[in-house]
Amino acid sequence: MVLMVGVVVTAAVALAAGYLLGRLRPWRRLGDWAADQVCHAGAWARGGAGRQAVVVLAHAVTTPRTSWRIMRTPAT
Repeated sequence: MVLMVGVVVTAAVALAAGYLLGRLRPWRRLGDWAADQVCHAGAWARGGAGRQAVVVLAHAVTTPRTSWRIMRTPAT
């Protein structure tokens, strides 16, 4: 009986967490923020090496194909 209650509670928590993550979309928000920082280089370039590392990492994790294409593009 106790095991059954634990399974039901675990399933309810998992469903609630999935619903909240679906509504809040933190992955998309992080990707949008990173893309904004990369496109508008003003504050990003002045933010220092630590900030640049965080932005590049967030961009590479949220949009790996775009990040790979940017890295492969030859400098002009």
